[in-house]
Amino acid sequence: MLDPSVLNELKAIVGPDNVESSAMDRLAYSYDATPNLQAMPDAVVSPRSTEEVSKVLALCNRRRIPVVPRGSGTNLCGGTTPLSGGIVLLFRHMNRILEIDEQNLTATVQAGVITLDLIREVERRGLFYPPDPSSMKISTIGGNLNENSGGLRGLKYGVTRDYVLGLEIVLPSGDIIRTGGKLAKDVAGYDLTRLFVGSEGTLGVITQAILKLIPMPESKKTMLALYGSLEDAAASVSAIIAARIIPATLEFLDRPTLEVVEQFAQIGLPTDAQAVLLIEQDGPPEVVDRDLARMAEICRGHRALSVRVARDENEADGLRAARRSALSALARLAPTTILEDATVPRSQIAPMVRAIREIADKYGVRICTFGHAGDGNLHPTCVTDARDPDELHRVEQAFEEIFERAIELGGTITGEHGVGVVKAPYLEMKLGAAGIEAMKAVKQAFDPNGIMNPGKVFAKSSRKRVVVES
Repeated sequence: MLDPSVLNELKAIVGPDNVESSAMDRLAYSYDATPNLQAMPDAVVSPRSTEEVSKVLALCNRRRIPVVPRGSGTNLCGGTTPLSGGIVLLFRHMNRILEIDEQNLTATVQAGVITLDLIREVERRGLFYPPDPSSMKISTIGGNLNENSGGLRGLKYGVTRDYVLGLEIVLPSGDIIRTGGKLAKDVAGYDLTRLFVGSEGTLGVITQAILKLIPMPESKKTMLALYGSLEDAAASVSAIIAARIIPATLEFLDRPTLEVVEQFAQIGLPTDAQAVLLIEQDGPPEVVDRDLARMAEICRGHRALSVRVARDENEADGLRAARRSALSALARLAPTTILEDATVPRSQIAPMVRAIREIADKYGVRICTFGHAGDGNLHPTCVTDARDPDELHRVEQAFEEIFERAIELGGTITGEHGVGVVKAPYLEMKLGAAGIEAMKAVKQAFDPNGIMNPGKVFAKSSRKRVVVES
């Protein structure tokens, strides 16, 4: 527990109402969306300004108190679980869209802004902020920045990092730095902006961001292709990209996922197909029509059972909402749902899908697969029960083998969920020992006292999902 004098100092900085230390208050921030991972913080602090964040960090740095920046806690890698206690830093007061600059096509926002609120606000002005994580209704921009979140539109438009022009950052010392700006070009010094995006709160606290906006696409259409085999669907993905077509969305769902999503969403999804591709294209109407026609031809050429275009935007919205509900739907099947994001080059989608199926059979576990197939980001999702140690051990073995296979195919252990706690034991598989040491050197330079989100990214134990008791 924190010394009473520290609590009093924190209250003096942010106000008594913005420091919560009761067991009930702390319990609410002892976990995130990651299954089987929990640890109690010593206090929850909600600053009202960057200056207050600076003072809080300076205090914590002097007293060697861990600090865990937190958005809405939707991440799936344990990134906001306070493993070492300390304080959880919330941004509920720092949640304003400060400016939308239509001349420079930028939005300046505080870390606590809800992602969907920003998307809707810029769309009202005919502009477009493409990053669209499935949690966007509740996730915050700060959380998106820390995890470098992706989304359904990642194939064509990229991920969060691709839309960050500048940041306001508070370092562990309490110093405030500002990187980048409203600039199309800026090569002054090291690219600290890109370094901090995806750093998972281990280097400092992001308080504001300048984000790039683009013009709203003129039109969009959505298409659903049904397949009798996983392989045919996966092969279609590679063929579409090889044909030099980059759709806005190219999503994949296997039959087990389809069945559960349809039970959940009840929008008439075809549950007799072995797999479906949800494809969306946007842009000038003539380009959209041309690309959809060509993609439909490719899908049929790879033995699609049927290909149909959504009748209107309402039907298209329903299909997108159904895809975004996949995790929620699967979570109804068993007490524990473990969703991962092994990612491979697009050309390796078919071998990776086959490998996931074979590995699931080998270990006798149930794995449903869906994800952003267009950018190679698959989400093998296991429904299990953490109360069964034998089954959970087999699940761990299966995922370790899935990660190994992804790397063998030229891929990575995580495409958008981050490393956090869950992926930390596997990071060396991707980066090698020298890569890990280089990252540790960066961490030491920014955070010599190790107060920023300790226990994340760098593994302390064997390749096991860590369970921390509250």
